[in-house]
Amino acid sequence: MPRHALALDLKDDPQLIAAYEEWHRKVWPEIQQSIIDSGIDVMQIFRTGNRLFMIIETNESFSFDRKAGMDATNPKVQEWEKLMDQFQQRLPWAKQGEKWVLMDKIFELRAEKN
Repeated sequence: MPRHALALDLKDDPQLIAAYEEWHRKVWPEIQQSIIDSGIDVMQIFRTGNRLFMIIETNESFSFDRKAGMDATNPKVQEWEKLMDQFQQRLPWAKQGEKWVLMDKIFELRAEKN
C-alpha cells in the first residue's frame, strides 16, 4: 500500500490551533467518505507546535490529480476546505494554490524479521 507524507502549517495562535483540533475530533461524515472514495485507506494527522504532518496510505485507485478533481466538484468538501482555511497557513515553499505539501522521503529503516 503506497504511503505519502504531507506537511502544512497552522496559524500560530493557540486558540485557532485548539479550534482546528476540535473540528478534527468531529470531521463531517461526508468529508470522511470523500477521503475513502478517493482511494485513501488510512489517514493520520500529527501536530507539533503549529506544524501539521499527514500520513496517507492509498490503494491502486488513488492519484493526487483524481482526488483534486473529486474535491473540486464536491460542494461539501469545498465548504470544509473554506472552513479549514481560516486556521491554515501555507508553507513558504508551497506552490500557488497548494495547501498540503508532499514531503520527500529521505530515510527508511526496516527491521529484519526472523
